[in-house]
Amino acid sequence: MFQLLMLFVALPALELALLIEMGRRIGTPATLTLIVVTGVVGASLARRQGLGVLREVQQQTAAGRLPASPLADAVMILVAAALLVTPGIVTDAFGFLCLVPAFRRVAKRAMLRRWERAVRTGSIQVHVAADDPFGTRQEKVVRDLRDESREP
Repeated sequence: MFQLLMLFVALPALELALLIEMGRRIGTPATLTLIVVTGVVGASLARRQGLGVLREVQQQTAAGRLPASPLADAVMILVAAALLVTPGIVTDAFGFLCLVPAFRRVAKRAMLRRWERAVRTGSIQVHVAADDPFGTRQEKVVRDLRDESREP
């Protein structure tokens, strides 16, 4: 609940205060221009990187591999695009940060560690279901995200 309060109340209040202060220091026209430029540049960068990630997803899928890493990149690029078209200083900074591949690698490792911990403690379960060629459905619970062959 506290995180939602921070996300939907405190962050917009901080963004508004920063934009007002920026408007005082550099002027309203310059502030509005900066908002438009970061939105356009950010959307353009996100589009270019998103298309590159889409190609990587298609290549890995065609090779028969699960494109987990490129899909995580795609989600972060989508978040970056949404943040960059949202007016604000903090959201723009985080949005541009999400477009940096080195930051995405670090963030993906952190997310994977968090998900693995949640799976190990049982706070979340991952169910994998597949149909075999003979029409029977197989389902198993995955305990370790790195080794899907283990069953509970």
